[in-house]
Amino acid sequence: MTLMLNATGLPLQDLVIGASIYFPPFFKAFVGGFIIWLVAHRLLRDWIYSGEIWHPLLMDLSIFTLCVCLSFVLLIAW
Repeated sequence: MTLMLNATGLPLQDLVIGASIYFPPFFKAFVGGFIIWLVAHRLLRDWIYSGEIWHPLLMDLSIFTLCVCLSFVLLIAW
C-alpha cells in the first residue's frame, strides 16, 4: 500500500485551492456584517424588542442578513 501525500492534480488539492480563493471574501463579509449588526442592534434594540413589526428574533435575523449583504457590497465596491 502506497501513500501519496504530495500528489498534484487530485480533487482534494483543487478543493483546498478553491476554498482559499472563494471562502475568504464571504468570511470577511460575514465578520464585517456582524460588526455592522452589533452597532445597528444597539441603536435599534428598543424598537426590535417592542414587537411592533415582527417577532424580535425574526427582526434580528433580518437585520443581520441585511448587514452581511451591506458588508459584501462594501467589499465589492472597495
